[in-house]
Amino acid sequence: MSAPAPRTRLPPGFPASWACAWGQDRSGLWQAFALDGVVQRLRWLPPGEFRMGSPAGEPEREPFGHDETRHPVVLTRGLWLADTACTQALWQAVLGETPSRFQGGERPVERVSWEDVVERFLPALNARLPGLEARLPSEAEWEYGCRAGTETPFAFGATITTGQVNFDGNYPYAGAPKGEYREQTVEVKALPANAWGLYQMHGNVYEWCADWLGDYPREAVVDPTGPAAGRERVLRGGGWYASARWCRSAARLASGPGHRDGYIGFRLARGPSPGPQDQAGGAGEAG
Repeated sequence: MSAPAPRTRLPPGFPASWACAWGQDRSGLWQAFALDGVVQRLRWLPPGEFRMGSPAGEPEREPFGHDETRHPVVLTRGLWLADTACTQALWQAVLGETPSRFQGGERPVERVSWEDVVERFLPALNARLPGLEARLPSEAEWEYGCRAGTETPFAFGATITTGQVNFDGNYPYAGAPKGEYREQTVEVKALPANAWGLYQMHGNVYEWCADWLGDYPREAVVDPTGPAAGRERVLRGGGWYASARWCRSAARLASGPGHRDGYIGFRLARGPSPGPQDQAGGAGEAG
């Protein structure tokens, strides 16, 4: 069962100078920025511990995916994580273009590579909003937010339906009933958020993370950032075309940093970077 984010402690510098609105609700603290009328809300994920990866008995895990060895992770610094994947409206406001296959301002931007995000979008966004210092989340930060305090295969529990997640309902999870196959993305808030107020961490589009792909450690780690180098960047969350197994909280995919496709997008983070990620745009103090 998921637990709401703590609400008793305010992070340093809250609200930030770039925030156009802020508040607190049952899912925790939030603040938002606006650019040319496009508003993006970010949720506060406080420091914490969780078990990353999946247990050996979790249905439909390895051997077909990448390493999911379960291991303890400590995140010593909180971060702000966007409550939705980056929308086409925000991408348009920052870069003045519409690369996506499935058009719609409130749909997630897709057909964007890791290089597009890190080398073009982030520097342009951060130049427009001094102090925001947006970045991509680390893979550990992403899974921390996706799980929202749970240890089940999904933040919603032991399985999912197409009323909760946009995936190919012809391929449900672990014998669950079949569901709808939409064959396209949906708007970023069209389906329910998890307990921490984060929408569609499962399904709709895969999301780029900062890390190079690598095997997991077998012991507890603090603020992990993945390998120092590699060939592929991590993708998380599953997508509209994927079977339910790829939408699990622990499921991992990866692709070359120049790869673009109609099922790949991203989600913004900001806050102290957990380590050197070779990202344009930098990282600032929380708040």
